[in-house]
Amino acid sequence: MNLLKQTLFTAALCFILQYFFPWWTMTLGAFAAGWYFGNKPGVSFLAGLLGVGLLWLATATVIDAESQATLTEKVAQLFPTKTKPLLFLLTAVIGGLPGAFAALTGAYLKGSKE
Repeated sequence: MNLLKQTLFTAALCFILQYFFPWWTMTLGAFAAGWYFGNKPGVSFLAGLLGVGLLWLATATVIDAESQATLTEKVAQLFPTKTKPLLFLLTAVIGGLPGAFAALTGAYLKGSKE
């Protein structure tokens, strides 16, 4: 249950931060969520990965739908797989990893003071 709470909180906070500030501020949101919830490090890592990864996946899907997929198809041609779903998966992983490590750092800092 803590994983779900932290994941949703991370996604919401990162969405707000990325709406007003540059993309890298999502690491601040994931760090804050990891510190606030203070879960075990593995749970925080997974929550940061899922929260930010799903947020970036949803954002990529919305942008793809709004642009009638012209840019997405051209970028997908640059990769060996040439498929849009794998491009979206790659986008989610690339976005999720900084969020995961930021949440992990927050969990470790919270745990080191107790």
